[in-house]
Amino acid sequence: MNSDLALVLGAISAALAFPALLGAYSEGRFPRAAVLWIVLAGGLIVYAQASSPQGYAISELPMVFAKVFGQLFN
Repeated sequence: MNSDLALVLGAISAALAFPALLGAYSEGRFPRAAVLWIVLAGGLIVYAQASSPQGYAISELPMVFAKVFGQLFN
């Protein structure tokens, strides 16, 4: 797996965790799905950071997203 793709998938997984977390919290139950999404996102982001030769900076994220979506739709 490409490290850019892993970073994008990790960021999207982290974004999907928050609605699941809020839904479980509002219903008073344990957020199992949210914990799964957070663990998956964290693992993908750590993998991307470790496998990239120069690492990533926060300012590079929009360019990484554009690069991955450009490769996907091209």
